[in-house]
Amino acid sequence: MRIFPICRRFIAVSLVGAVVCSFTLPLSAKNTFKNEAATASVAVGPQYDTTHVYVSSDTIDAFVNSFVATFGGQASPRAVFTVTPTPSKTASQYIQTPVGMLSVFAFQTPLPYGFGEERSGYLVTDMAAATKAAVAAGADLTVEPFDDPIGKDVLIQWAGGVKMQLYWHTKAPSYAPLESIPENRVYVSRLAADKFTQQFIRFSHGKIVSDERQADGGEIGRPADKIRRIRISSGFGKMVVFATDGKLPYPFGREMTGYEVKDLAATLTKAEANGVKLLAPSYKTNVGNSAVVQFPGGYVAEIHDAAK
Repeated sequence: MRIFPICRRFIAVSLVGAVVCSFTLPLSAKNTFKNEAATASVAVGPQYDTTHVYVSSDTIDAFVNSFVATFGGQASPRAVFTVTPTPSKTASQYIQTPVGMLSVFAFQTPLPYGFGEERSGYLVTDMAAATKAAVAAGADLTVEPFDDPIGKDVLIQWAGGVKMQLYWHTKAPSYAPLESIPENRVYVSRLAADKFTQQFIRFSHGKIVSDERQADGGEIGRPADKIRRIRISSGFGKMVVFATDGKLPYPFGREMTGYEVKDLAATLTKAEANGVKLLAPSYKTNVGNSAVVQFPGGYVAEIHDAAK
């Protein structure tokens, strides 16, 4: 079986141990970084960006099998690794599908501080440059950069509490483009929406595709209301930002990623046959049809198709 680069990375970490990065940040660093905007995008491509999924040890098999059966693709071999800068152990594997990538973790030890809350991992061209760009754009560093034997990682937080990981490989991986690019679905308060959007666009060198202040609230379970929905495109892929009052019916706000498929009805049928629960039935939007599901292990995701 093929071992994906991220899997090799985890194996290396487990053998050598996590090493705290020498790239430490003095108290004055934040002010320094604010004066150093990136001159070029640090994004590599959406096929390298993974949603982070945390499941229990007794559900990881069911989750991985169900996700692959629903969307296709394959999973890397599983093993126990140390993937944090402090001591920990997790069973982990990487899932590569035509509609998006996942990094799956089933921790066997308590989660170290900062981990388990990051929604995704974005591959960057240079860790030092990416960290400077993120801080210059307004991000906080939840866990400062740390080394692993084949790369570096950092956990960051944007306005509105949006947390993610940036990672870098010494030897760059090479994956084929995705058949469809997933949406990073972000929920923030109405007060934080503009600040988050400005920060992320500055960092990602992205652009606003649309900013609808009277979008259909039915997309997030509130058909009687209008909401603000911002669509962003960048080298990291797609993002949709929902600016709300936080009064969201379950499961909306729990899903981190939206996957685009050719036929939503057929995908839902396949998903339910593989243990997936339908949490929010198909809803027709101005761009297609959307539903929210829960995979074994608890992972909640949105699935949509394009308007025909």
